[in-house]
Amino acid sequence: MKDFTVTPNTQDTRLFENIQGIDQHGRPVDTPVIEEKPLTLYLNSREIVTMMTICDYPEYLAIGYLLNQNMLSASDEVSSVEYDEDLGVVVVRTPNATDFEDKLRKKIQTSGCAQGTVFGDVMEKFEKIILDREAVLRTSWIYELSRKINQQPSLYLKVGAIHGCVLCEEDRPLIYMEDVGRHNAIDKIAGYMHAHNVSPKGKIFYTTGRLTSEMVIKTVQMEIPVLISRSGFTAWGVQLARDANLTLIGRAKGKRFLCLAGEERLEFDADLSTIRDEDAKYQRKGSHE
Repeated sequence: MKDFTVTPNTQDTRLFENIQGIDQHGRPVDTPVIEEKPLTLYLNSREIVTMMTICDYPEYLAIGYLLNQNMLSASDEVSSVEYDEDLGVVVVRTPNATDFEDKLRKKIQTSGCAQGTVFGDVMEKFEKIILDREAVLRTSWIYELSRKINQQPSLYLKVGAIHGCVLCEEDRPLIYMEDVGRHNAIDKIAGYMHAHNVSPKGKIFYTTGRLTSEMVIKTVQMEIPVLISRSGFTAWGVQLARDANLTLIGRAKGKRFLCLAGEERLEFDADLSTIRDEDAKYQRKGSHE
């Protein structure tokens, strides 16, 4: 598979709005600002949640959200996904009724941006998953992925205030999704993988966001054995990664990275003297920390 099968559409003017203001010198400026819109998700006839999203891949977001909340399983058949842009509604239909009522009774508040409520027992599936112990992560792949992803045109580089997630294989970035919440971005990738029968075997998950418990749980639920981030960790995220034998790489910028779980998968094949420091124009500060 070639690099970047799916990338952010920086030319889609529906995703941002030009807004006038003034800068630090009091001069008038015209700057693009990301759009966020409410999207209400239905599973058959039941309303599940309303999310704030940029609405570029609502069908993938809907399926991925349901998969990552265990309201759908990988084996469930999806008969249709219907999106109404004017109403801001997406409906996922299955041929048979799904048993998700109990999952609506328990809610926990999370640290996620733009998606603060996760339904159900998030550990229901987590503890049963065995990640691929034969998977490896070469350090040369970490540096090459960072370079390719940073240099790819993105909504972040165009307008900021957004998170990115990328499904990768070895040193190749494959599926690049962005959204105002990192959970939306990861759910879009989960939905894409389900819709296109993409196997998690040999895959790597890259995110610009923090390595929180929710990011670790979703990566494990997707059965991806490696999670890399430009940003930092939370202690519970690290503990869950260790419990699940997930390789967890954070603070991956320039020549630096830090591995706090699953270090046995690392193969140190990169010559650091040949790795260039990150160009300042690609450094993402503030919104992803």
